[in-house]
Order: sequence, then structure tokens, then C-alpha cells
Amino acid sequence: MFDKPPEQPVNKPYRKLQVDELPIIEVPEKLDYQVLRTEFLAKHGKLLNPVRRHKNTKISVPKSLICPKCGAPSDYLYANNGAKGQYRCKVCTCLFSDKNRFLKEAILKCPHCSKSLEKIKERQDFDVFKCKNNECPYYQKKRNGMSSKEKKRFKKDPQAFKMRYIYRKFRIDFQPLSKESPELPIVDLSRIYSSPHVLGLTLTYHVNYGLSARKTAAIMQDVHGVAISHQTILNYVNSVALILKPYIDHYPYELSDQFCGDETYIRVNGRWHYLFFFFDAVKKIILSYPVSPNRDTISAIRAIDEVLLKMEDIPENLTFVVDGNPIYLLAQHFFAQNGISFDIKQVIGLTNEDPVSTEFRTLKQIIERLNRTFKGNYRSTHGFGSEKGSVSFVTLFVAYFNFLRPHASLEGKVPVTNPELLGLPTMPARWTKLIELAQQWIREQRIA
Repeated sequence: MFDKPPEQPVNKPYRKLQVDELPIIEVPEKLDYQVLRTEFLAKHGKLLNPVRRHKNTKISVPKSLICPKCGAPSDYLYANNGAKGQYRCKVCTCLFSDKNRFLKEAILKCPHCSKSLEKIKERQDFDVFKCKNNECPYYQKKRNGMSSKEKKRFKKDPQAFKMRYIYRKFRIDFQPLSKESPELPIVDLSRIYSSPHVLGLTLTYHVNYGLSARKTAAIMQDVHGVAISHQTILNYVNSVALILKPYIDHYPYELSDQFCGDETYIRVNGRWHYLFFFFDAVKKIILSYPVSPNRDTISAIRAIDEVLLKMEDIPENLTFVVDGNPIYLLAQHFFAQNGISFDIKQVIGLTNEDPVSTEFRTLKQIIERLNRTFKGNYRSTHGFGSEKGSVSFVTLFVAYFNFLRPHASLEGKVPVTNPELLGLPTMPARWTKLIELAQQWIREQRIA
């Protein structure tokens, strides 16, 4: 028997993460050993011959080994330190081994002292490099800035302090801002047995008012005299979500310059999953909503990437307000390595203990209010039986929130005003019109 997961998610405080600036990346010069041999001949008037090895030597250079700098074959390589695996090229004098940095595409150097970084750890998604130079200005400044109390603690527990420059090199196979074509569904809602009005009614009860599929089926029978099963309603939800998702993901939103993000818990197949919301705090538009079984860096990267894809140009002063989860700082570091820069402001805890939390607390409260609104609609589902079902429900909630739901902070207007939706008198009619607009967009994309 498997242990039943707890009814409430475990709340663990985050360890404070510090992300340093990017390192100096030095790309080794690539040479051609044939050209170097020709230059040697022109300069010295004689050929540069292969290495002459002693007949009785027991140390050999592998035939498959070549110089990583000039490409010279093994005949031109010395075993530089006996049998310990270090080699030197006779042509270009490059010193290397099978395991050191000279075989890499680039050399990483500390931006403070220009010394080469050393890889110290391998994490799931990235490698950790550290500057171990004791004369590094970064290290010296940290040491000199410690109080006497901190110095005593440092002697007992040095791991509690970040003293040296750290760089994290990601190994994630993910291309930010990749302009891939949206996945267009092949769903024909015209073949369902119910009328469009019945479809709009079921979506209104199930999504707008947060009723479960069973309660929606009951109210359709008791109030409207329409016999429909709860499984049919779930089938409708999945079909409509497939149609609406590419439409709401690629809609040309008009955005502000204030964005906030947070993750919340949902149950999928009996286990806790995480829903990442990123939100335009001024326009009240949900821009990103991926569901993930893990609260990790990759999930944060994908959530932020979905926001960036909706911007025509990335602003120079782009800022995201998030909580203290370190995955957002790591995501920022990943995008910086790919030439995409933005700032992360972390609001820590429930009280304002630092200037950043004091300044940006209101934005954090806005995204928490969005989470509560979603939970009000989600609670009746008691979780989802599959990841597909969770994505379908969240997609419809986002469609409702962005295109159909009036907001008091917007003077009773919906975040995305569409004239074709505004003139309709009832919510079921707006749902069916929104589906029609999405289908029309899909047809246009297929023709294009």
C-alpha cells in the first residue's frame, strides 16, 4: 500500500539564494596544425617532425587523441606528466587532458579576478562553478566585510556563508522565445448532440460559478430539463479547451509594465501539482499558466517564457515580482545566459522585513488574490483524475478570466475587450461566441 499524500501541502521556508553576475567567457582560439607546420618551415627552414619516442618507454599516447586547439594527431603529442593523463602539443604547445577545461568549447573565468572557474557540483539541471582564488577581490571583500561574530561562526560553519563567486551553467534543452507554431486541435464541436446554447450553459455553470461536473449535470436536468451526464460535461470541457488554448496563448494582448508571478497547489491523480500563474497586474490579464508535477527551475523558465512570447519587444526595465522561491532567480540566470535580461523582485514572507518587500508587496498581494479566485472555482473539482483534465480546466478558467469576467478594478470591464463579445446579453452566448472566434482563428492559421 502506498502512503496517502497529506491533505495539505507542506510549507517549507526557502533558503536564500544569491545569483552573481555572468562570468567572462573566453573561447579558445582554434588553429590548424597544418598551417602551423607550414609557418614553422618558412621561419626555421626545416620541417616540424612528429615526437620521437624512446623505444623502451611504457607510456603511450592514445592513437585516437588529437590536440583540441590545433587538431594535431597523436604523433605530435607528448605525455607531459608520465601516465597521469596530461598531454602537450608539440605544434601549438597547448597543455590539456581528457578531463580538464581545455577540451571544452569555452573557458569560464571569474569577472572579478579573471581566474578560471572550477566545477564543484553537478545538479539536476545545471553545473556549479566556483572561483577558488583566495586573492579574488570578491572573496576579499566578503571576508573583510564580516563582523567579529560572523567570523567566529564562519570558522565553525563555513557553509552558512557565501564567500566566493558562483556561476551556474544550465544543461536544460530549452530554447527561450522559440517561435514554434501553435498546436492546432482537430475537434469538431458541431457533431456534439447538444445545442450551442446547452454547451454555453454547461461552461457557465462549471467554469464561471465553479460547480462540479456532477452538480452542473444536476442543475441542467433540474432547472433546464436537459439530460446530460457529468462525463459528457467533462468531454465538452476537454474539447473546448483544445480549441481555446492556442487562441488565448497567441492573442495580441496590450500589456502594461507591471508583472507578478506565483505558484499554487492543485491535486492531479491524487498527488500535488503546481500551477504557475504570471499576471499583468494592471490590465488583469493572465499571461502564463503551466501545470507541472514539480516546483523546479524548468517550470519557472517555461512560465516566464510564455510571458515573454506575448511581448513584441522585451522592455529594458522589465521586472517580475515573485515570492522568495529561488527557482525564479535561477530562471533569471538561465535567460541571462541566453541574452535575455530582466529583473526579479522577491517579496519575502508575510511582513515587510526589507525595502523590496515593502515596495512590491501590493503586486504580490494581487497575484495571491488571483490564486484565491482560482481556488474558489477549482475547489469543487476535488482535484483532477489526469494532467489533461487539469490543463483543460485551467485553460477554460484563463479564457473566462481574460475574456468574459468583469473586474471591479477595471470599472466593471473585462480585461480583454472584444466588441463581438460585449454586445451579447448572456454569458452562455459569450462562451459560444468565444469558441467561434477561436475556431475562426484556427482556420486562418491553417490557411496561412
